[in-house]
Amino acid sequence: MDTDITPTLDPRRWIAFAVVLAAGFMDLLDVTIVNVAVPSVQKDLGAAYSQIEWIIAAYVLSFAAVLITGGRLGDIYGRKRLFLLGVAGFTAASLACGLASSPAMLIGSRFVQGAMAGLMVPQILAIIRVTFPKEERAKAIAVYSGVGGSASAVGLSLGGLLVEWNLFDLGWRPIFLVNVPVGLLALGAAAVVMRDSRSAHAPRLDIIGMVLAISAVLLLVYPLTEGRRLGWPAWTFVMIGASAAALGAFLVYERWRARTAGSPLIDLDLFRSRPFTIGLSSWLLFWIGFGGFFLIWTLFMQAGLGWSPMRAGLTSVFFAVGAGIGAGVSVSALAPRFGKWVLLAGGLVTAGGFALYGALATYYESDFASWQMVFPLLVTGIGFGIVVAPTIDMLLGQIPDREAGAASGLLNTGQQLGLALGVALVGILFFGQLDHDSARGVDSVAGQTRTELAAAGLPGSAQEQILANFRACVRDRSGEVDPSVVPASCQSAPADPAVGQILTRAGEDANAVNFAHTFQYTLWWGMGLMTLVCLGFVALPRDTRLEQHEMADEEELVGVR
Repeated sequence: MDTDITPTLDPRRWIAFAVVLAAGFMDLLDVTIVNVAVPSVQKDLGAAYSQIEWIIAAYVLSFAAVLITGGRLGDIYGRKRLFLLGVAGFTAASLACGLASSPAMLIGSRFVQGAMAGLMVPQILAIIRVTFPKEERAKAIAVYSGVGGSASAVGLSLGGLLVEWNLFDLGWRPIFLVNVPVGLLALGAAAVVMRDSRSAHAPRLDIIGMVLAISAVLLLVYPLTEGRRLGWPAWTFVMIGASAAALGAFLVYERWRARTAGSPLIDLDLFRSRPFTIGLSSWLLFWIGFGGFFLIWTLFMQAGLGWSPMRAGLTSVFFAVGAGIGAGVSVSALAPRFGKWVLLAGGLVTAGGFALYGALATYYESDFASWQMVFPLLVTGIGFGIVVAPTIDMLLGQIPDREAGAASGLLNTGQQLGLALGVALVGILFFGQLDHDSARGVDSVAGQTRTELAAAGLPGSAQEQILANFRACVRDRSGEVDPSVVPASCQSAPADPAVGQILTRAGEDANAVNFAHTFQYTLWWGMGLMTLVCLGFVALPRDTRLEQHEMADEEELVGVR
């Protein structure tokens, strides 16, 4: 008996898929949309820079911590029920974010928002896994992957537009309030068109496993999020070590529970599947690479080239277009024909996109225009889409339906941990190199600046003193942790306004040169990670299938009309 396909094919499955897709897009949007509103939030609420960082980090922390537990709760209590609970909580928390009157209220609301997303998001892949027959599943995953790849870029674009438009004189608040009507519509539609499903074997809730899993994630993500800003004090490394200990305790306990009480939070037997283990490891490395890329890409466009959030966001749409193309082509045409080699090709295309982007950045430096970024962004996006869609498809193909929620939570946790690790590790590399290489930008503009100062009538001794002060200012700015702080070396304005204008232009050009070369330097690290990802894909068994296959597990469907 073929029990992988649902007993009666749901005629409204694509409508239900559209609903969960909208909810997933809403979540992914909120990871990046807040970044472009930082200056507006800081000014309106009088927030300190450390509070601004927490407004961004609170969402990621609570989201990553709840994902695995959220997936298992869906297996136990019903995926539709957990999805509705997550959407309702996410919508309410978004409203609270939009109405926040203080930084503390906004940070608390972001914690709740992330936790509710942690309940909602794991149900999406699980619902796809148990709702669609295997011949349609790959198509659904391709669409989901394309939308997921575009969400980060669209978040930058939409955030920039909403802040720029200042709807109803609300400033930054519409970036959160936009979720309210979308969430309410998704909630109503899901209640009507979505079927419920849960594990047929009714697993029991693993409380100790939940506590250990959440502890391991928090103990890792928190120091990674806060470490660079605080200068990596000793306690950050203690927490990372404690995270490893908590992970070890979790694995030991889960193995013991599987032998005795049963119903572990994560069925460790999943890792007996070589494709699942290698694929999940490559998945983590892939997201470490892209976590770093998304950080330095945004910094390069806004802090380096001085672009507005709206210009940076609209430019980033080309990455989203590439991701959609790559996801669609890889699953529908390439994966069924070439198998695991498609994943290898995607990793190589991504590495090539990184190399091209870095080379163009150092070639054009401060003159890098939006249209000149189109091709490298398309290439990088296509590589991203080629990897993400069939990797999700392959990993989901290794799990029984009864583990769909927990495994989906594991995939999403791998993604979030990868993003957090990528941001932390690349942040150290990027800002360290920017500080170390700050003289490059000054040297590149020194000749032109000296010529302009001479034309303004300044004698040679005054020119050298101004250039020495200018060099110190650029160096101190490059090494500053808080970008809103103006170093003491940059606070004294020249008496002559013409000299001030010359130094402002020179500072912008020097900054762009420094960022362009540091951007390329850091992308080499991303290329190295993509090489490791490719090696992982090569290590997959020769007969690894990237399309869904039959699983001999019966899924209990609870029909909710």
